[in-house]
Amino acid sequence: MSYPPEPWHLRGQMYVSVWPVPRAQLPPLPPALAARVRPLTVAGRGLVGTAWVDYGPGGVLQYRELLSAVLVRRAGRPLVSIVDIWVDSPASRDGGRALWGIPKELAELDFRPAGGGLDARAGAIAQARLARGPRLPGRWPARFSVVQVVGDGTRTTPVRSRAAVHLAKAGWQVPADGPLGYLAGRRPLLTVALRDFHLTFGR
Repeated sequence: MSYPPEPWHLRGQMYVSVWPVPRAQLPPLPPALAARVRPLTVAGRGLVGTAWVDYGPGGVLQYRELLSAVLVRRAGRPLVSIVDIWVDSPASRDGGRALWGIPKELAELDFRPAGGGLDARAGAIAQARLARGPRLPGRWPARFSVVQVVGDGTRTTPVRSRAAVHLAKAGWQVPADGPLGYLAGRRPLLTVALRDFHLTFGR
């Protein structure tokens, strides 16, 4: 096996942005998943979450990642489904696909510190300038579940994390003809920086 067994215990730094996107322009879900869940929408808009992640020392793997996920619902329960994701680690790609059905692809990701924030680029897919702002008191816990297609069905995987949370700003550049074209020309509703997070993915 070229990747660690679940659960994966990971540490690092992350910038998360939340985007309101009209339902008709949300990225499509795989058919096997669309038959079981629906995008969670308010006033005709769904929510897409994106994250630039730098997994560092102290976790089972060290790599960089860009992902996009849609907030969905099943029987009234909110869940997250990852629709687009790139990593710079073959072990992460292989493990994410085999263990949880996460459609990871390989890409060159370049993260450079910039004035207390980050300049991030994922090849021609997207780039962003991320500026970290004030910190909220304490370390914030979060729990949610990720639902993906595995084989002929779906699998729901728990995620638990704790991090220092900073308000942040994000300036994105996304090609309209690229895989994240559904975000081109849009601005995120909210961006936060999760500093020194501890994250457990899987059972």
